[in-house]
Amino acid sequence: MTFKRPYSAGLVALAVGLFAATAAYAEPTVNKGDNAWMLTSTVLVLLMTIPGLALFYGGLVRSKNMLSVLMQVFYTVCIVTILWALYGYSLAFTGGSDFIGGFSKAFLMGVTPDSKAATFSADVNITELVYVCFQMTFAAITPALIVGAFAERMKFAAVALFIPLWVTLIYFPIAHMVWYWAGPDAISAALKAVETAADGAAKTAAQAAFETAKTDFLADGGWVFKKGAIDFAGGTVVHINAGIAGLVGALLIGKRTGYGKDLMAPHSLTMSMIGASLLWVGWFGFNAGSNLEANGGAALAMTNSFVATAAAALSWMFAEWITKGHPSVLGAISGAVAGLVAVTPAAGYSGPMGAIVLGLVVGVVCLFFVTVIKNALGYDDSLDVFGVHCIGGIVGALGTGILVNPALGGTGVMDYTIGKVQDYVFADQMISQCWGVATTLVWSGVGSAILYKVVDVIVGLRASVEVEREGLDITEHTERAYNM
Repeated sequence: MTFKRPYSAGLVALAVGLFAATAAYAEPTVNKGDNAWMLTSTVLVLLMTIPGLALFYGGLVRSKNMLSVLMQVFYTVCIVTILWALYGYSLAFTGGSDFIGGFSKAFLMGVTPDSKAATFSADVNITELVYVCFQMTFAAITPALIVGAFAERMKFAAVALFIPLWVTLIYFPIAHMVWYWAGPDAISAALKAVETAADGAAKTAAQAAFETAKTDFLADGGWVFKKGAIDFAGGTVVHINAGIAGLVGALLIGKRTGYGKDLMAPHSLTMSMIGASLLWVGWFGFNAGSNLEANGGAALAMTNSFVATAAAALSWMFAEWITKGHPSVLGAISGAVAGLVAVTPAAGYSGPMGAIVLGLVVGVVCLFFVTVIKNALGYDDSLDVFGVHCIGGIVGALGTGILVNPALGGTGVMDYTIGKVQDYVFADQMISQCWGVATTLVWSGVGSAILYKVVDVIVGLRASVEVEREGLDITEHTERAYNM
């Protein structure tokens, strides 16, 4: 989503005259209920990261590395928050090109308590500062997910340098490519003017204005958005993006010392259970908040976030029970996270029954990847960032292309140039979804590899064997998680 209004001066003058004559148009208003919901959703997404993700990851590592993980996640939130305010929001959500925005809103220039941000409904806006903060929390959690892939072995100095580079060169462009568009107000207003204009010269003028507005509307968007890919809350932008970056990091940094020989069991599944539960709670802000309005669309996203998550947790648990002879807490909470990941792009597009099926599928698929595939290839993705987030994101992104079909209970995709839901064509939508997945995999995979190499040259990526064996908490931060 974006809030740039691509009106030309001539179009504005013509449209104003037409709207005044027909009394068909009113200035978009800010609904206090929508604003309140988005304020709440923003706080919920922050809850996902700190303390949710931090505790989930922290409990999964050994006790000697607990604080290092907490520090990496907390640092990520802080540094990304500042970068987002300085230039991130502008690069992601202003016009510039198909691949990146510009600096017209750098340092939040022009973003005031009175400025407005478009939603999915024409003439319905929220306060732009609320949207700035909401998207800020997405930008913060995405690189925080990556640290789980190289947990227990990467130097904090390397993390401190890698995160700002990655969010700037990888996340901001992907967010722009997938989510940037002109918003519905301009095109909907022009279409409304055509429908209400009297015959004759007024109708002709209105039609001409609409054609101009439609051209601007279709031209002003990100690369992936123009390809027709749909991603409601971040299957590509957040999960595939972070997941592939995590795998690349795990491969380049190498395995933990003693991996495959020493016991590396989670030190506190209790802590991880708390973290996973907080993730689920916060995810309602993540998914339902991405509707931007407190209406039925948000209710649908909330419902899907309930049922898909529960289905995936059960799917993973029972599959593990069948294959390993026992259900585990780690399996249940991992399945829940996989379900949340998969339903993220589909939350506002799928029907509830489709979301249940999606959860059942992703639980088994992700279990297969974090066990069979990971063991077969031998890579050390410490906390299964690739197996859960990248694979779960791919399943969700492709599944969204299927489940959006109205015949399967989906919502369909709104075409604002005709003012109604467009006809669903399976092949076309799946091709669009593949564009989104492939673009994210290539941009993040290749770009992340380059950034890891740059960081390695500047400060070095990996802690020494001695530091790794003693634990990053005491060696990097001179603190211990537990003093007993």
